[in-house]
Amino acid sequence: MIHDSLGWWLAEAGPVEPYAPLTEERAADVVVVGGGYTGMWTAWLVRELEPEARVVLVESGICGEGPSGRNGGFVNSMWFSLPSMRPRFGEVGALGVARAAQQAVDEIGAWCEQQGVDAWYRRGGYLQVSTTPAHDGVWEQTVRACEQLGEPDAVRVLSPEEVQERCASPIFRGGAFFPGSATVNPARLSRGLRAKLVEAGVEVYERSRAVSVRAEPGGVVVRTEGGGVVRAGHGVLTAGGALARLKPLRYRMTLTSSHMVITEPVPDVLEELGWTGGECITDGRHMVNYLRTTPDGRIAFGWGGGRVVYGANLRGRAEVDPYITRQVIEHLHRFFPQLRGRRIEHAWGGPIDVSPSHTPVVGTLDGRVHYGFGFTGNGVGPSRMVARALAGLALDRRDEHTRLAIVEQRPIRVPPEPFRYIGGTIVRQALVRREEAEEQNREPDPVTRFIASIPDRIGIQIGR
Repeated sequence: MIHDSLGWWLAEAGPVEPYAPLTEERAADVVVVGGGYTGMWTAWLVRELEPEARVVLVESGICGEGPSGRNGGFVNSMWFSLPSMRPRFGEVGALGVARAAQQAVDEIGAWCEQQGVDAWYRRGGYLQVSTTPAHDGVWEQTVRACEQLGEPDAVRVLSPEEVQERCASPIFRGGAFFPGSATVNPARLSRGLRAKLVEAGVEVYERSRAVSVRAEPGGVVVRTEGGGVVRAGHGVLTAGGALARLKPLRYRMTLTSSHMVITEPVPDVLEELGWTGGECITDGRHMVNYLRTTPDGRIAFGWGGGRVVYGANLRGRAEVDPYITRQVIEHLHRFFPQLRGRRIEHAWGGPIDVSPSHTPVVGTLDGRVHYGFGFTGNGVGPSRMVARALAGLALDRRDEHTRLAIVEQRPIRVPPEPFRYIGGTIVRQALVRREEAEEQNREPDPVTRFIASIPDRIGIQIGR
């Protein structure tokens, strides 16, 4: 088994030649710092809205080789977040975000077709299942919210028999199906977007880490490690978890990790399971197990229960963690015992920028520096929605996208380090213990239950 920091998706998509770093001074209308999905979509959409706009994007590594190229490839909307968004944003605001997120899923598929990008986009839907009696009906609040807000077709409850028809895991019970979701090869999507940006006239500079971003009268100045300078009318910060290094955003997110494995091709197992519809699946945990198939018959399986990251330290166990990987493989075999003895070909991990509200965060610093982060493991689809809002802000447009409830939302703050790391680690361990007990049909001990409930008690959203 290969165990590295990049993962199978990027290996499958193949290597690319890095673009040249920025070493001189450039002028632009908009400068984007960070070349993941959000940054690249922002650059694309700025040019789409104003084709004559000069756009420069600087990335510390290679565009799309961070979390955007390593995730599970679930192109989900945010219907499952309606119950938590309603009290925070109100019914109109919550529904506006959910509809915009669904629109983004559709737009990604349309973009791939129009641009000729083979990202393996497949509209197979998303299936949330229960694997233990304690998780039965975890989708009920979502179903009720969708019905009450006029979107009953966004989700459908499935009986245990209907779940088994879609994927006959021996531990799957009932479930809920969201037909508007899709899957992609995340690295193929990021590689395609990267190439199309250059074709569209965006100046892309890689291996160009931004060392300062400063608002000045009438504009923004970005300086990079290699001595490059970009002077622009507006700046957009889309560097994910690295934004935790910025003092104004330091207490707006927590960094955790998620880890994945992928099997050898197992088309016989997929036929046995009846899992041929392309559904992406999660269980009912707060710290979800997530799984999907590939066109060549593999099963990709991940767990969102990785360790908490200290500060913004994104080089370490967030990417490669043998202990967590062994647990992921145990979970895989619990879901599909017939995979014991079949080869696991690749394992990898990556950081997750976790928003305390469990919704993306969009805002502005100093009038001309805009930011977007906090996808909490659900960024492939919503990144396009956030990018459209950021593009509007960077072009001084005020429309339905810049007025989404996630833009300039009331901040929820997390404690400073080391309390964030220590507290987050203690809560994570309690959640893992509680969910392990639930899966064994045991009652968690009182201390575990209390610690696991602390985020809800202080207004921090954990899970969907």
